Amino acid sequence: MATATLSGHRIVIVGGGAGGLPLATKLGDRHGRSGFAQITLVDRNATHVWKPLLHEVAAGRMDADAHDLDYLAIAHWHHFRFRQGALCGIDRARREIMLDKVISPDGEEILPQRTLLYDTLVICVGSVSNDFGVPGAAEHPICLDTLEEAERFHRRLLAVCVRADGRAASGAAAHVHIVIIGAGATGVELAAEIRQTTRAHAGYGLDHLNPAHDIKLTVIEASTRILPQLSESVAKAATELLRKLDVDVRTGERVTEVDADGVHTASGTFFPADLIVWAAGIMAPDILRRLDGLEVNRANQLVVLPTLQTTLDPSIFAFGDCAAAPWVGHKEGAILPPRAQVAHQQATLLLRSMKARMEGKPLPEFRFRDFGSLVSLGELSAVGTLMGRLVGGSLLIQGLIARLMYTSLYKMHQVSIHGVVRVVFDTLGRLLRERLEPRVKLH
Repeated sequence: MATATLSGHRIVIVGGGAGGLPLATKLGDRHGRSGFAQITLVDRNATHVWKPLLHEVAAGRMDADAHDLDYLAIAHWHHFRFRQGALCGIDRARREIMLDKVISPDGEEILPQRTLLYDTLVICVGSVSNDFGVPGAAEHPICLDTLEEAERFHRRLLAVCVRADGRAASGAAAHVHIVIIGAGATGVELAAEIRQTTRAHAGYGLDHLNPAHDIKLTVIEASTRILPQLSESVAKAATELLRKLDVDVRTGERVTEVDADGVHTASGTFFPADLIVWAAGIMAPDILRRLDGLEVNRANQLVVLPTLQTTLDPSIFAFGDCAAAPWVGHKEGAILPPRAQVAHQQATLLLRSMKARMEGKPLPEFRFRDFGSLVSLGELSAVGTLMGRLVGGSLLIQGLIARLMYTSLYKMHQVSIHGVVRVVFDTLGRLLRERLEPRVKLH
């Protein structure tokens, strides 16, 4: 093992998401400035957008151009290096990773394939949608795994609404059918956002479209209730709020096929659809199965120890959605759920782990503290639970207070990257700009 009592220990972090970017930022501030370590962040994209906000981009309530962060700028401010490119291989004997070529939207090669040496490698590449092999699921629905997909959905949503308004103007039927497959947090949050933002869209020149009557929103879930990974009380409250928004919630409906016209389920029901979103499950990217023999589970997640080291190579760590980390304190074999707060807490642990590794000391083990869950239900509402000693167990919250707490999660993510002062000034600036901008994105 390359211990890292030597100056300039090379730490390479692959994935600049909710965990990877804050980790690179803090490691750069603590060890990159002094030269004690050389920190490099790798991501396939040039900019960062917090993934839990993609449903707001898709619905049109958030303009991603106003919220994305340039990795190169953050790297400059926080004393680490950034390299763009998708991970496409690892040579564990040589301790190097391979980065795929970077291609522009016009098809031009910007960067060739390259290699990058490491002493310690941290993999946090997140997750992608799992279509479970359902016929047509890979071709017809849109997933919300990336910013590009969220923006593509938004453009299509605007297009179907404009066409429907044109039909209504000529006296024809103006119905728009939107089907969301999967009632986890992404599906539920997207349904609520679409209902509220389409009402706002109609106020900007769609004179003949009645969103409440003409836009039919359906959420399909195979389980017996929505939000199956959260508590039943949260699911019940969220269901009631969705129904108040005129969202048709269909549970116990397993999707068997998706085609160009809509969605088929095992019960024989057909749901016509102009737009379909697949939000039914996640898995880690396929590339993790091809990383020089590292152990993965059925969902492509890298199997890690409580220290977050991979089982077959102590120089390689993994965390977040792409890691199957043991849930200490639960039944044997239980792994941590794919949640942003898990990744955030793991990044905090790895900050200590990297220092211990560079000093040749034993590594700490990860123990998750569940602070509860929040699900956004539009601009002015949310529902969820708070957990911990402060509330003496579990407390159900909903409404505006829950929404404010949900918004604070994003602010905490920004603080982990920029610090408190910059976030305060950024927030004040956005509040002032909002008076000069439309409530929703109109293009």
